[in-house]
Amino acid sequence: MKKAKIVIGLGFGDEGKGITTDFLCRQYPKSIVIRFSGGPQAAHTVLINNKKHIHASFGSGALRGLPSYFSEHCIIHPTFLYNEKKELEEKSGNTELYIHPLAKLTTPFDVWHNRKNVKNLKHGSCGKGIGATMKRNEGPNKLYAIDLLAPRSMFVEKLKGIANYYGIYDNEELRSEVNYFLECINSLNWKIKDYSFLKKYETFIFEGSQGVLLDMNHGIFPNVTYANTTSKNAIEICKKLQIEDIETFYVSRSYITRHGNGWMLNESEIKLKNNEEETCVYNEFQKHLRLGELDLDLLFHAKKIDQIYNTSKKSHIVITCLDQFDASIDWNKLKNNFDQVYGSYSPESKTFKELSI
Repeated sequence: MKKAKIVIGLGFGDEGKGITTDFLCRQYPKSIVIRFSGGPQAAHTVLINNKKHIHASFGSGALRGLPSYFSEHCIIHPTFLYNEKKELEEKSGNTELYIHPLAKLTTPFDVWHNRKNVKNLKHGSCGKGIGATMKRNEGPNKLYAIDLLAPRSMFVEKLKGIANYYGIYDNEELRSEVNYFLECINSLNWKIKDYSFLKKYETFIFEGSQGVLLDMNHGIFPNVTYANTTSKNAIEICKKLQIEDIETFYVSRSYITRHGNGWMLNESEIKLKNNEEETCVYNEFQKHLRLGELDLDLLFHAKKIDQIYNTSKKSHIVITCLDQFDASIDWNKLKNNFDQVYGSYSPESKTFKELSI
């Protein structure tokens, strides 16, 4: 019987979905990792024997040697993908990537618009063109993964339409970026496959992006991400693949984080330790990583939101960064709300264990 393991963040992102995905990849080394939302803005860190990689354009099983699949709900940026592929190759990771024909493509024009839009920057942005790409695809100027296989002149004509859509005409600043973008596309071996390709696998690890509290339908507008960050898309794919054996692994740090603008509960000046491997550092778009005390009622509320869509028989909780605040967590409450409780005290998944409570 085919099995699915779904990894979902219960916060505002950065909960530990990468390390959780890697933990599951250790258990099921012949599986494939499926990204079912988001794009290169969803960067997940995996550390294996002091070898570190931040997975953004590949699933978080790539460093361990597993293949990746990006669904129709995802976004691909060929430049970011090419650059990350070179990094993974240097680390002997698996760069085998399959992409659904209807995955959306981000262009340098989308990134440029994202970074120049004052309103968008005020609401919160990672500066990678995600929101711009999603909004553009609601109109006639669509660009999909299948277009990567079109004759070059046709693809370039679509790019010209996107440039006109943003009112960008012969922009000297962008010319070199567009040329490199096209070079990257030429350098990659595109494997565009629909869901029927996945039927040869028995186990699927669905890796979520960001967190339930940033979901476009359930987060607090306008500080949301342009994606379904719940299990909604993953469950739809499971139905198409006729997968009934589904487990969900909900993830949270032992404290709350938010990288970007917007409402946040219990925000405070928390001093962390052992956080040298923190990926979410200051950048000009999201600024500093914000911290707060973990609130279990908010965590349970995020789970209730996800279970509107989620039909899995078992749900587990994974608490990462336990070296920070494990003594302040009410473990009995967690035990009463989840089938199993897992914890991790370091950035490496080999430290994962089921907690006896």
